[in-house]
Amino acid sequence: MRLVAWTPEDLIRRLDDVIRVYGQAMGYPRDLLETRRGYIAGHVHRSGFRAVATLDPAGALLGFGYGYTSASGQWWHDQVRSALSRSARKIWLANCFEVVELHVQPATQGQGLGAAQLGALLSMAVGKTTLLSTPEADERTSRAWRLYRRFEFVDVLRDFHFPGDDRPFAILGRTLPLPD
Repeated sequence: MRLVAWTPEDLIRRLDDVIRVYGQAMGYPRDLLETRRGYIAGHVHRSGFRAVATLDPAGALLGFGYGYTSASGQWWHDQVRSALSRSARKIWLANCFEVVELHVQPATQGQGLGAAQLGALLSMAVGKTTLLSTPEADERTSRAWRLYRRFEFVDVLRDFHFPGDDRPFAILGRTLPLPD
């Protein structure tokens, strides 16, 4: 397996594979995946865009992650901003890299691919902080939560609800850069 940095063009070229891995990892229905296809295709044009992918020896996509500079006018940024205090906004959103997606195909989860992808993505990130959202879960049993805690992400918001989604989310953050 190899971890590679992707350009926006690389991600667009492999968009079908990205959507497949995303759908498998999240368990989302096909109609939602088609909607996400358009969002992901648009995200590659955002400032500070960075992406990584894990490929098997034959080049099949096993996982991917990407993010960009979080800014006013972006849906996720504006939702989170509205829930933060003024002082928290200054800390977390003033110069922030937003981890938008980080997924590993279920059959290859638990092999360190997510950690490698997150480490590589954050090492390429521009900004003083990074934020991400993840569904609330048992921190002891959730692979995603254990990964984020291992990377020293802290709670920024808990039990946050995005419009149109009944699930509670946590907004987690950490400072950048990663230690050497």
